[in-house]
Amino acid sequence: MRITTEAELRAVIGGEATPLVKSKVTTKLNALTRQFIERSPFLCLATSSTDGTCDVSPRGDPRGFVRILDDATLLVPERPGNKIADSLRNILANPNVGLLFFIPGIEDTFRVNGRATLTTDQSLLAPCAVEGKTPKLGIHVEIRECFTHCSKAFIRSEFWKPERFITRAELPTNGEILRELCAIDDAEEHDRERAARYARRENFY
Repeated sequence: MRITTEAELRAVIGGEATPLVKSKVTTKLNALTRQFIERSPFLCLATSSTDGTCDVSPRGDPRGFVRILDDATLLVPERPGNKIADSLRNILANPNVGLLFFIPGIEDTFRVNGRATLTTDQSLLAPCAVEGKTPKLGIHVEIRECFTHCSKAFIRSEFWKPERFITRAELPTNGEILRELCAIDDAEEHDRERAARYARRENFY
């Protein structure tokens, strides 16, 4: 059966969330929840365009790279990327964003939903410098709601268990994927050049 209404959905998953679960959703950070952002080196940023097309993009840096400007405002530094700029273009069209913060080895995550704008304010971006390079751009997020997310997904997936890790060699390389798409001829050369650029940390900051 295709579910098309919330009533049909509730019939399958059960009733409303408990008062305890609802109580964790708030509009600003506090001394305890700030720690999830201060210790996080990685997040996923969700955006969407005006027509509803969605995008999720990873962001990572030394832990605590997202600046907490105050308990209701964050600044995410924008590092050099592939120039496609899906997230940034979406924010220009639709400011609603979602952020999911991860901490290595920790099964709880922290969620932030809010409204974003792009900024080039150097007074805000200067403290985000890494390896002597200040980002040209930042994502300024006004928090509308934030809350911890339970650990069930990580427990079920055994995500952080080292014995469940696989080696990179078990998956196709970036060059092999591009060759399959007919974008390049020599996958091995592409992978060697890419590895060399990463070793030099070229265009990281």
